[in-house]
Amino acid sequence: MARIVRIHELGGPEVLRIDEVEVPPPGPGEIRLRVKALGLNRAESMFRTGNYPESAEFPARLGYEAAGLVEALGPGVTGFAVGDAVSIVPPLSITRWGSYGEVANVPAEVTVKHPASLSWTEAAAVWMQYVTAYGALVEVAGLGHGDAVLINAASSSVGLAAIQIANRIGAVSIAATRTAAKAAALRDAGAAHVIVTGEEDLAARARAITGGAGVRAVFDPVAGPGVDALAEALGHGGILIEYGALSPEPTPFPLFPALVKGLAVRGYQYKEIVSDPARLDRAKRFIVEGLADGSLKPVIDRTFPLDQIVEATRYLESNQQIGKIVITV
Repeated sequence: MARIVRIHELGGPEVLRIDEVEVPPPGPGEIRLRVKALGLNRAESMFRTGNYPESAEFPARLGYEAAGLVEALGPGVTGFAVGDAVSIVPPLSITRWGSYGEVANVPAEVTVKHPASLSWTEAAAVWMQYVTAYGALVEVAGLGHGDAVLINAASSSVGLAAIQIANRIGAVSIAATRTAAKAAALRDAGAAHVIVTGEEDLAARARAITGGAGVRAVFDPVAGPGVDALAEALGHGGILIEYGALSPEPTPFPLFPALVKGLAVRGYQYKEIVSDPARLDRAKRFIVEGLADGSLKPVIDRTFPLDQIVEATRYLESNQQIGKIVITV
């Protein structure tokens, strides 16, 4: 038996329960992972409340990220051995391969031998944020040296990853945050510029930073009415990438900026990368190389033990953090 976090109904963090569960052996193409740490993500909160593309089938496991030791190999798995230290790229199904708990069966294809220099906490904080940001900035937007990218809600783990990735490829990272409280931390995290949207005109500042040209891309998890200002910040031929829906308000289509500047407005999920073997391979190589050379380094805000999964999730949803929240097991 293993302690596994499940939900038996939709709701707030309080519906998370730690159950004693008999976890089956790994199936074909799967690895059984003895979890040492797991990362928390906004996607899991959306899934738990019923606001996610995938629906829960109760009792439902959840969880996208984990790091730990290979405990067993399913039929057909090669390239790994029992005892290997690994971490997982979020798989395509949160319910089938949920990672919240002491043990998880995960697809071998999304399992990675991360650099040995990473702690368990750091290894559990890698893949959702870096794959999401890499896919958007490199694979979708095609950013290169000198291109300016506006990163909204930049103090999130994905936002911080986007800053690091933009810097690694020589792009100009412009971080946007609602209040000045997080501005210094974003500069310390490597942002070339910071815009405090509660105090400054976002579009005007973006144009000033770029010499009037506007940014090449916007990377935004919020949506809602704010997309109008984001579209105004873009230059001709720019791309607005929406990867979340944190705003509860309707999201208008920025018609006139799109018409005048020939903008692309693009919905995006990390699953685009995970479901494409060639793109996933490129993402793994880019991220592992960045972790090894130090240009990519997970920012950990706070850790909690597994018994405090409810408290940790409440903290995640409070929006106080700068970086990743990790559960130790």
